[in-house]
Amino acid sequence: MKNNKKAFEEACEFIAGGVDSPVRAFASVGTNPLFIKQGKGAYIADIEDNVYIDYVQSWGPLLFGHCDKDIEKACKKALKNGSSFGAPTLAETKLAKFILQDWDHLDKIRFVSSGTEATMSAIRLARGYTKKDKIIKFEGCYHGHSDSLLVSAGSGAATFNTPSSLGVLEDVAKNTLVAIYNDIDSVKNLVEKDTNIACIIIEPIAGNMGLVPAKIEFLQELRKICDQYGILLIFDEVMSGFRASYLGSFGINQIKADIVTFGKVIGGGMPAAAFAARAEIMDLLSPLGGVYQAGTLSGNPLAMAAGYANVKKARAYENLYENLEKLGSRLMQGFKEAANEYGIALQVNSIGSMFGFFFCENPVYNYQDALKSDTKLFAKFHTQMLSKGIYLAPSQFETGFICECMDKKIIDKTIQAAHESFKAL
Repeated sequence: MKNNKKAFEEACEFIAGGVDSPVRAFASVGTNPLFIKQGKGAYIADIEDNVYIDYVQSWGPLLFGHCDKDIEKACKKALKNGSSFGAPTLAETKLAKFILQDWDHLDKIRFVSSGTEATMSAIRLARGYTKKDKIIKFEGCYHGHSDSLLVSAGSGAATFNTPSSLGVLEDVAKNTLVAIYNDIDSVKNLVEKDTNIACIIIEPIAGNMGLVPAKIEFLQELRKICDQYGILLIFDEVMSGFRASYLGSFGINQIKADIVTFGKVIGGGMPAAAFAARAEIMDLLSPLGGVYQAGTLSGNPLAMAAGYANVKKARAYENLYENLEKLGSRLMQGFKEAANEYGIALQVNSIGSMFGFFFCENPVYNYQDALKSDTKLFAKFHTQMLSKGIYLAPSQFETGFICECMDKKIIDKTIQAAHESFKAL
């Protein structure tokens, strides 16, 4: 791995931390990061020409794996006409219409370039609509790195044990109230004491403290509370949208949020995200209303082309999500059985094409449960799996992804690697 090590050392000289997103540094698993030079289908190759089965899949966007021929073709076609105009294109409307056609409670959408932009803009919009200041988020849920949301956050912030950040002003953080995931009483206690709450934002399928789906009853109660107190409910489906099912959590529980944020899959591997709501909310956005939001690269034609090819293929692909869910369930059941065989406590979850596992004794329902995981054991397991050609997310607090290019043979090979790894541990 000496070339990877050398590449990281050089990167550290010129890039802060050597990476452009903290979890990529592999710090929580105690090894140097891999520098990837190529991906194809279910596999990636590093600069040493080591090949791995890739369960990160760019953290979710690659529903059909690396270098999907349809997405590649769409990008090449779009690029011939230009990569960015900073002006309206037909591609934006085409993707907007396609996404919205199956979401009856969403009328309009606006594209941005990242999940952070989508959630930040959704909250600003909620504040503008309700004319209230405060928000409720949930401990361990990560909604990007905007100031008001970087409080008790998951994902990389959890990985590095920094649930909030230097540089986030107390005057900003004080308007963010934190509740406990899957605990409705913690929400009730907050809303009953404060009449100035604009919105509640939640990952209905949390993927940033590891994979922790919200209980349907909990989400139903959230919807009732928001209706009762005039609070907007925001579902952050940046990760779960078009992943857990074609319609994300809505396809599973039919619970209607007031604002929904999207990302990852809708860009097909290119930078794209969005937020959507009913017309009376969305029409508050400038230039129609007084809520300002803008972005030079928002809706750029390459991302729109890749996103359209991705979601169109997903919608047309018969039994796609059922097949992916079967593979994810098979993988997690295999991990569980292997861990049991060697007396290692392991909790597993899978939903749609998403999966996660925790090295702990009891089921994980919230962030505090997740923090009971044995992260040192996870790090050792990660290193073992990597040495066997299995590329898992380099953090206990991240979610894994199945892609369409995977099959039972790949899953069973991974389970065998898990058996060998648990035995070594």
